[in-house]
Amino acid sequence: MEEQNDTTQTIERVLVTGGAGFIGSHTCDRLLALGKTVLAADDLSTGHRSNLADAEQHENFAFRETDVADTAALADIFADFRPQAVVHLAALVSVPLGEAEPGRNFHLNVVATQAVADAARTAGTERIVFASSAAVYGNSDALPLAENGETVPISQYGAAKLMSEKLLHAYQVSYGLEATCFRFFNVYGPRQDPSSPYSGVVSIFADRYRAGQAVTVNGDGKQSRDFIFVKDLAKAIAASVTDASLPGGVYNLCTGKSTTLLDLIDILQEDYPKVAAPTFGEERTGDIKHSLGNPGSARDGLGVAADMPFADGIRELLASL
Repeated sequence: MEEQNDTTQTIERVLVTGGAGFIGSHTCDRLLALGKTVLAADDLSTGHRSNLADAEQHENFAFRETDVADTAALADIFADFRPQAVVHLAALVSVPLGEAEPGRNFHLNVVATQAVADAARTAGTERIVFASSAAVYGNSDALPLAENGETVPISQYGAAKLMSEKLLHAYQVSYGLEATCFRFFNVYGPRQDPSSPYSGVVSIFADRYRAGQAVTVNGDGKQSRDFIFVKDLAKAIAASVTDASLPGGVYNLCTGKSTTLLDLIDILQEDYPKVAAPTFGEERTGDIKHSLGNPGSARDGLGVAADMPFADGIRELLASL
């Protein structure tokens, strides 16, 4: 992620909810590399303490196992740590699980956001960065997707993320809590658990190729996504949460580059030529055929842009498995 803003960073104490997760742990690493003091809060329902092995070597890092939807526990964290800023990543991250358990989805993806925002307001915290999602756009054909485009989510998960965006905007207007909502596109990289049924296609395919196993593609493989490397994502989050001069708002975090599943397979096949060719099955009902974001607002407004080439990111992922 190119960092083009040289403004002195003034925020030193950052709380990261969901800090033991895939994205959260990389965010903690990046903040620590910038010399910040970091507290990671996570209930470890999907995150792993092992993701924080590097972070826990730092004297200015601490971990708290807690459910951030627990308002009493959250109040204790804010009272003890006194964060100047919050990165709110804790969430129910599964679209299928959100459909199966809409009440749980609402509690973890909306109620918990309100709890974090209100704890921040009460404690006088200056900034909050929220993990939203490209799912807020729904099945739009207006590619590349831009922040001022139509938002018609087609899942409970996407709807909850959009509600949280609006809630945080209201907190900014009402209470002056600077809120940045990042709409993540398809994130990949080290620490994404390939054994999870909700993991991304990149980590699942990479794990299978490394094990010498052929993959099955749902559909013709020409469906495309905007894949962004997790360390590029973490750099953008860290820049936004620690630089008090950067404006809040809604931003896509993406590359603006379209990659098909066949492109992914070509890269993996080059590294593992002995693995059998993929098989192709029926398309999954409800899958979006193409997703592509416009990264211009984050580049122009925050001075950040993804710079990891997809093939290089895949190989860094493979080396970590």
